[in-house]
Amino acid sequence: MSAGLLASDVPLAQAYDLALVDLDGVAYTGHLPIEHAASSLEAARARGMRLLFVTNNASREPEDVAAQLSGLDIPAGAEDVMTAAQACAALLRTRLAAGATVLVIGGHGLVTAVEQAGLTVVPSADDAPDAVAQGYSPDLGWKDLAEAAYAVAGGAWHVASNRDLSLPTARGFAPGNGALVAAVVAATGVEPDSAGKPEPTMYRLAVERHGGERPLVVGDRLDTDLAGARSGGYAGLHVLTGVSSARDAVLAGPGLRPHFLGADLRSLLVPHPAPVAAAEGWWECGDRAARVVDGTLELDREGPAGIDVIRAACAAAWDAADGGAGPAASTVPELTA
Repeated sequence: MSAGLLASDVPLAQAYDLALVDLDGVAYTGHLPIEHAASSLEAARARGMRLLFVTNNASREPEDVAAQLSGLDIPAGAEDVMTAAQACAALLRTRLAAGATVLVIGGHGLVTAVEQAGLTVVPSADDAPDAVAQGYSPDLGWKDLAEAAYAVAGGAWHVASNRDLSLPTARGFAPGNGALVAAVVAATGVEPDSAGKPEPTMYRLAVERHGGERPLVVGDRLDTDLAGARSGGYAGLHVLTGVSSARDAVLAGPGLRPHFLGADLRSLLVPHPAPVAAAEGWWECGDRAARVVDGTLELDREGPAGIDVIRAACAAAWDAADGGAGPAASTVPELTA
């Protein structure tokens, strides 16, 4: 698949049959709705696109996630949700037989997923567990992390549901599961395997569940959602309603780059032009253009950015970076759609 932006002459909801939609920063922020999310997803469904909500959160049950979505006017059932807990349990079963013992450090969602996978949950490192499954829970404390460290140091296989360093909340960004996993790594020196994004495990399981032939990843984080799309060979739409900004996209390395860019989920409902190379190093998209000259990103004119100039800036910056002369970060302004 192309390392740059792709073009779609028809709305993405028509070009792709299954959307693998992230939650925080895409469908909602904390417990608050994101503007246009519910109406856009409803319109995408009306055009034939199936939705599966894929989250790195391993602390909640799929039923609870579905209930929250439904309460925000995004109808969903448990079968429409794929959590990092489910992916973690599936990864555990690639090496562990049914009945193997697992110390779960995390919330109820991870406990349920591990048990449903046919594994036996044990409460202590003293039980000599075969593995440690670690996921986020706001109730985790030092004793839980210490128990995980004791088990891993004793030879248990350490599997993290995800390694997100931060977690978006209504009050800002808080430490995520990756920060808690790092504490166990610091104590043991053992790097865990990870089931969540950016590993493509969740996306693969999601596609297998729904049988999509043309899946599209939709996310707000380049380092998880879109990196997972790239690593799994899936097309990815980056919406600018969450963690990663347009400037982040312009400066992204090859493994983090989206295939499509949109201000919000309304971008599922419109065609997407791709930037084209023009004279004197300019990259054009719509009526806007950008180029890189001597390590400096240049835009065709001042004024509001808009999504087309962001697309052009990405194309110019990525082309220059891949040629060994990308723009200096200090020359890339904040761009808003």
